[in-house]
Amino acid sequence: MGADDTPRTTTQLDRALPLLLAHLAVERNLSPRTVEAYGRDLARFGEWLEGEGLELDSLERADIRNYLGCRRDEGLSARSAARAMSAIRCLMRYLLREGLVEIDPTADLQAPSLWQRMPKVLRAEEVEALLAAPDTSTDLGLRDRAMLETLYATGLRVSELVGLTIDRLRLDPGYVRVIGKGRKERLVPIGGSAIEWNERYLELARPGLDRERRPEVYLNHRGGRLTRQGFWKIIKGHGVAAGISAPLSPHVVRHSFATHLLDNGADLRAVQMMLGHSSLTTTEIYTHVTRERLRRLYDEKHPRA
Repeated sequence: MGADDTPRTTTQLDRALPLLLAHLAVERNLSPRTVEAYGRDLARFGEWLEGEGLELDSLERADIRNYLGCRRDEGLSARSAARAMSAIRCLMRYLLREGLVEIDPTADLQAPSLWQRMPKVLRAEEVEALLAAPDTSTDLGLRDRAMLETLYATGLRVSELVGLTIDRLRLDPGYVRVIGKGRKERLVPIGGSAIEWNERYLELARPGLDRERRPEVYLNHRGGRLTRQGFWKIIKGHGVAAGISAPLSPHVVRHSFATHLLDNGADLRAVQMMLGHSSLTTTEIYTHVTRERLRRLYDEKHPRA
């Protein structure tokens, strides 16, 4: 079985979640709607934990902040982020009370709306190393190279990338039709290098993978749709091969796409449109990153800094 299709194992959260939801419904008398919402929030949290290789008894406060920050980057509203944090807080308090964890990493953690989270960004040479990491002599390596090139060329969310269909990848005019948050459609340009690698993948690798006549562009080794979790594992593996020591995820490449555009003079509103942000305020965080990078460069290079 391929690395992108490893069966999901039973985790601490899988075992604890039914007990917690029963506790919330019976002992705390929360409404069925609230219990259901908490269940969805925690199931999503469990997917992220699995993708990061984390377990509940090893969580730190920074992990919770990172997760909720990633959700905000995906477009989650402040209200929904606060509810997700409340669900995680309920879970950790329950586990602590039951003796299943020793520390509650949510204790005294501020609400997500109070955070100012700076995105992690790859250096240009790290991007080049990551893109060159897949073994393109194999079908799966060619697929991985095409996916990484597309991710960096377009800044798509991971769900948008794995859900991209053949009819929405328009290589001849050079753009991607993306269905994003709230089913909103946007057009994102795709550069020459990404076009070239996608053409090679579509011609040389995808026909051998497409056993089920799937509409998605990028397929797993059995011909099915590649999952978000599968791609998280793929990019982390290539990050190790590329010698990138910092934590790597699809979000980091998306952040790098936006920051590198702004570093090179792109208009903020154009970047907003390409990222699919509903508010310019969300995109403005990248201007803070760019200013920090300029300040660091000045301090390092100017003789009288």
